[in-house]
Amino acid sequence: MTLLTIFDYITNHMKLKRVFEIFGIIAIILTVAPIFAIDYWWIRMFDFPHIQLTLLTLLAIIFYLIKFNFKILQDYAFISILIACFIFQFIKIYPYTPLAEKEVGDSTITEPSRTFTIYNANVLQKNRQYDLLIEEINTLNPDILILTETDVNWQKAIKGNISKAYKFGEEAPLDNTYGMLVYSKLPLSDSKVNYLIDDSIPSVEAKVKLPSGDVFQLYAIHPTPPMPQENPKSTDRDAEMMKTALFNYDSKLPSLVIGDFNDVTWSKTTKSLKEVGKLLDLRKGRGFYTTFNAKNPVLRWPLDHIFVSEEFRVKQLKKGEKIGSDHFPYYATLTLEPERANEQLPEPPSDERIEFARKQIAKEKEEETESKK
Repeated sequence: MTLLTIFDYITNHMKLKRVFEIFGIIAIILTVAPIFAIDYWWIRMFDFPHIQLTLLTLLAIIFYLIKFNFKILQDYAFISILIACFIFQFIKIYPYTPLAEKEVGDSTITEPSRTFTIYNANVLQKNRQYDLLIEEINTLNPDILILTETDVNWQKAIKGNISKAYKFGEEAPLDNTYGMLVYSKLPLSDSKVNYLIDDSIPSVEAKVKLPSGDVFQLYAIHPTPPMPQENPKSTDRDAEMMKTALFNYDSKLPSLVIGDFNDVTWSKTTKSLKEVGKLLDLRKGRGFYTTFNAKNPVLRWPLDHIFVSEEFRVKQLKKGEKIGSDHFPYYATLTLEPERANEQLPEPPSDERIEFARKQIAKEKEEETESKK
């Protein structure tokens, strides 16, 4: 049976307009749901497939126009709502397309002493294709490695097969899918493993020294996702991100925040981390770089991030190859150019954003206290 035959059958035997109305209503609900300030996973999850939702709404508009009745006021109202949803959705993702202006400018220097590569990969703990990751690491030869979902098996495989030049780092291998390994060829100081929200969810902070003598602050995080099997609310994730943002707000050094945030770049929480932390998003003006789900070409969105302060510029930004994980690696070649920082200063965080950050942290503390009663 051909597609044309199927379409003819639906047209002749079903109320096609009703089908298109249901299609449109679904698009409207998925658009409106994330607007509500509710932390439950079944609300927050609708932040994720925003690219797909934009396309879904566009299709809903096209399909509904097929059966549009110019004599019925209800049709005008319905199509107007759909168009408003589409505009809202498109505005939200437009900054992350190559059509928009780059938030972090391209590199303007070639000095190796102020250039470095940083590589982030969620390896998927149960994945045992160590060779795929090790091969990519040895090929790209990055200066800094951030590896998440790493247990002791991953720790042994990585340490035994990468360059001896990775003399610095912090290790927190765990079997709960939140282990983290950080390795660096560049000297680290004041490095430590933090447990900002839970004693089983590590993050790493360190000061990194470039060959030029310049130093920048590094934060690597991997907060819990809002999912029923992980955490029914986004409270813990949001609180860890807001704590990181406030740390960075007080930092006097150039800074970089990297990791699997378990959140998309256009969500309110990630935007708040960026704004409160006075950070810039490498993606803006360059592309979506959808790092999850590597195993599903349709349902993909950007969960892994690299945010920087205004002193950094981009020489290269790229998504890695498949490594057997449900994430693609995400890495960048950056230059430190403080002399041009004034050209891309982030907007100061609003009082509303700072208050949101503090409320999210306070909410996590309240819920933790309640759970202990």
